[in-house]
Amino acid sequence: MTKKTFRGGAHPPERKDQSKNINIEVLRKVSQVVIPINQHFGAPLEALVAVGDKVKRGQKIADADGRMTVPVHASVAGTVKRIEPRLLANNLEGPCIIIEASAEDDTVFMPVMDPFTVSKDEALSRIREAGIIGIGGAGFPAHVKFAPPPNKPIEFVIANAAECEPYLTIDERLMEERPGDFIDGMAIVMHIVGATRGIVGLEDNKSHLYDSIATAIKERSSGKDISIQLLRTKYPQGGEKMLITAATGRVVPSGGLPMDVACVVSNVGTLRAVSEAFRKGKPVIDTGLTIAGGACLSPKNAIVPVGTLAQDLFPDFSQYDEAKLKRIVMGGPMMGPAVPSLNVPLQKNTSGLLLMDEAEAKSFEEGPCIRCGRCMKACPCFLSPALLNAALKASNLDDAEKIGVIDCIECGACSFVCPSHIQLVQRFRVGKQLVRVKKQKEAQRAGK
Repeated sequence: MTKKTFRGGAHPPERKDQSKNINIEVLRKVSQVVIPINQHFGAPLEALVAVGDKVKRGQKIADADGRMTVPVHASVAGTVKRIEPRLLANNLEGPCIIIEASAEDDTVFMPVMDPFTVSKDEALSRIREAGIIGIGGAGFPAHVKFAPPPNKPIEFVIANAAECEPYLTIDERLMEERPGDFIDGMAIVMHIVGATRGIVGLEDNKSHLYDSIATAIKERSSGKDISIQLLRTKYPQGGEKMLITAATGRVVPSGGLPMDVACVVSNVGTLRAVSEAFRKGKPVIDTGLTIAGGACLSPKNAIVPVGTLAQDLFPDFSQYDEAKLKRIVMGGPMMGPAVPSLNVPLQKNTSGLLLMDEAEAKSFEEGPCIRCGRCMKACPCFLSPALLNAALKASNLDDAEKIGVIDCIECGACSFVCPSHIQLVQRFRVGKQLVRVKKQKEAQRAGK
């Protein structure tokens, strides 16, 4: 089979050997969970419970009206002890519901639902009520992604099976151990959006999964046309726009969305959650992640309750060498944020917990741009990071916007290849926010 890819990108060390052959271990018993109320991209939620309330596992505990909202559920049965701000993985404080787990495992799930016999509205409502977000990305509400406007018909549903971030292997293990789950979820999404074709985008460093996924397609695709496309292993192959180009040859326009080229992209973890929402009535109350890194003594692929504090995984569930620990990263090393301590809760879309040693966490002094052009060759979005950097250093937001800062996906490929170790992606992340604020102010002035 021809292996496809996209223009640009980089090849950071994969570092997947630590965990790729370790079966998923499920952790159910924790003493407490700290559940962030807002874990999605969209409008904020409000708590539906009060301090002292008894809650069941799977019970909705936070929600709000509005299309861009996704409810949150209790991941354990127990008692609400506090509702207060806590430090989150984005290094900002956010409101959290702290639940002390009880000895009983009282569970309340939704009724099982046949996704192929209910209406589209009922299916989308189930996806929302299950609290499903984009598990592999920024937490975009899945029910919104699966409901494009009528003038944007969908042809392809693409399963993001690339898992291109170094270290992370939780998706690989999910595909190896339960491939039918995400294929079933893929067929359900195809039915909801009316797609005629499904493509599993699989990087060739996981080509050993091809046969088992092909078997799962035969058994769980519900008659949908689903195929597997092998992709060359390259970062960020799992980015939506890169994956669409590699799998279909289509290019999402600047400022556009996958639906603009008749595509919907979902991570395999999200698709698995879709299957569970219908087949089991289960909301998103667990998160799958890889625990690894040079300071980690017992790497794992794990499924744990949402809201588990990272520190509570140690030392009983996993172990690390405190003397070697130099950096903690939530997610992958290219896009995941570093956090100051392990006293941070795991969220629905926390795909990794990396405990890095000195060699992995090595930092470099930033030097001047030498105009080598490596960042331009690496950028998968066809941008000029060097020019963007110059515009932002000069505080010229108009030029930064024209050059395309909003189109930056913050993958970090440019920073990785830069011989001067310029922290490009951090500067672009801030620059994007500054440009958005500027545009908001301009819109407000225009409206007066």
